[in-house]
Amino acid sequence: MTNATLPRPALPAATDGWAAWDTFLERTSDTGFMQSSWWADFRAEAGYGNFGVVLRNRGAIIGGAIVMTFTYAPGRCFYYIPDGPVVPSDESAADEVFAAILDAIDERRRAESVTVSHLRIEPRWQRLPDFVRGFQPRPVLGDGYMEPRDTLWIDLRPPEAAILAQMKPKGRYNIGVARRHGVAVVEDASPRGLEDFLRLYDATAERQGLDAKPSIYFEKLVRLLESSRRGSVFFAEHQGTRIATALVLYFGSRATYFYGGSLATSRHVMAPYLLHFEIMCRARALGYQWYDLWGIAPQGEPDHPWENFTAFKRKFGGVEVRLVPTLDLVYDPAPGSIPGGPIRKPAESGT
Repeated sequence: MTNATLPRPALPAATDGWAAWDTFLERTSDTGFMQSSWWADFRAEAGYGNFGVVLRNRGAIIGGAIVMTFTYAPGRCFYYIPDGPVVPSDESAADEVFAAILDAIDERRRAESVTVSHLRIEPRWQRLPDFVRGFQPRPVLGDGYMEPRDTLWIDLRPPEAAILAQMKPKGRYNIGVARRHGVAVVEDASPRGLEDFLRLYDATAERQGLDAKPSIYFEKLVRLLESSRRGSVFFAEHQGTRIATALVLYFGSRATYFYGGSLATSRHVMAPYLLHFEIMCRARALGYQWYDLWGIAPQGEPDHPWENFTAFKRKFGGVEVRLVPTLDLVYDPAPGSIPGGPIRKPAESGT
């Protein structure tokens, strides 16, 4: 087994040496699009640096990580691995690979000209392996540098009738309501589609009192998804007006609902329900096996700040996936050395 710590220049994935890494990721179930080179390039525009650790056995990639770096104060940064690190499914091999990844990261840390406060990892594991030691779990919504750890996956492999049948009765009913109102679903990632998406997304964020991401974030993301066919923007239209939207990413076997919005004035036509069902059907036709609803409140927490849109998502049925918590390996334990600040879930469609 060999390992290497590699710089990640901000180049398109299709033209650099990271194409093999992206191909490896697409075939690996326990990871996600946030470990891809194209996502790292996208986040570089928001100030995140990155470097890579790739481990190979006889030339074949067996694990690794794209590590993002973020400078949050003069002379201070932290390392962040969303959707990773990526290790083999066999736990004994995973132990060795995980240790090698940490060693390579620590070697990089010691060579930094700034202080690295901590390493944060968010692996897509549903059970914490015994070989993960020294990491501290972070509280849910503990700060602004973490992703959801609970989600719902809708299995797209059965026939469409079976996907409908496994939904909650109210979910199926609301899809029928939208159909009776003549709601239509369209795909549009054009400049006009981006404008309509931002209108619905911003209206939803304002209605819910949530912090909306800036328009430039979506301008760059939608442009990337459209040019690379890694996702798109969908709308539910009623009487010629777009009243609900969803931004969807494609990765591996999953289509992921990432951001969305809807108009409260049109709530009675239940457009978001038909919107998401049609997205599922289209993703299924493209060969995707799961529809990931991305972030939900855990079961048994009715006062959770995400409960409102979680109630909407649960009407689609699915399998609840609870990932291990966000984990920090602290290098510098000085008080106030780790950046914080509460995180607020961005606006979701259907709420």
